[in-house]
Amino acid sequence: MLDDAVLTERLRLLAQYLDELRGFRKAARSFQVYVDNVMLRRAVERGLQVAVEICLDIGRRLIALEGFRYAKDNQDVFRVLADEGVVSGDLLETLLEMARFRNLIVHDYAEIDNARVYGILKKHLDDFDAYAQAIADYLSRA
Repeated sequence: MLDDAVLTERLRLLAQYLDELRGFRKAARSFQVYVDNVMLRRAVERGLQVAVEICLDIGRRLIALEGFRYAKDNQDVFRVLADEGVVSGDLLETLLEMARFRNLIVHDYAEIDNARVYGILKKHLDDFDAYAQAIADYLSRA
């Protein structure tokens, strides 16, 4: 088993952010409630951004520890993990979408699509769980 304190801490932090996001999901009872509550929108946007950053940090750390090929950008982090069998091909497309979403939140912050963010909040938090599980499974095998 690959035992690394940084990976363990990042997985714990990801779980914490997901718990917070699930609380925000309950607070956003409807799209209108979400749109009308600026603080909730900002909290969700930031929470999702950090959750994706944590996933990328985990991926980069694992790539470094295992000596996998260097990832040239955020999307490539997830491609490397798929190439090395850490994450499945089915999960890869979801992870690539996470990386694209992160870029939109960070770089196109003035044009955030509230419907898209709300959709991720309501329907895609389990994607983060699937990634964390894939990492945990890999660590137990390594």
